[in-house]
Amino acid sequence: MFRRREAVPFSFVAESDRFRSNVTPPPSARATVPELLGRSLVGLTVVAGLVGSLLLGLPALDSEQSPAHGKQSEASQGR
Repeated sequence: MFRRREAVPFSFVAESDRFRSNVTPPPSARATVPELLGRSLVGLTVVAGLVGSLLLGLPALDSEQSPAHGKQSEASQGR
């Protein structure tokens, strides 16, 4: 009946690994001083946030600390 045709000729697929382009990509632009300062500021902000959360969270993770008050609630103390 009808023959299915390939979307891409096989010879093109076979030769694709040897294909070399004669067009060179444009050189990558160097980052300017304000861009570098902005990137470093964002990095320092992230690191400072992580360190701050670690410092504030360590006392809550301490399992050896005994509770400051007994098991009775403040409402039951007056009874």
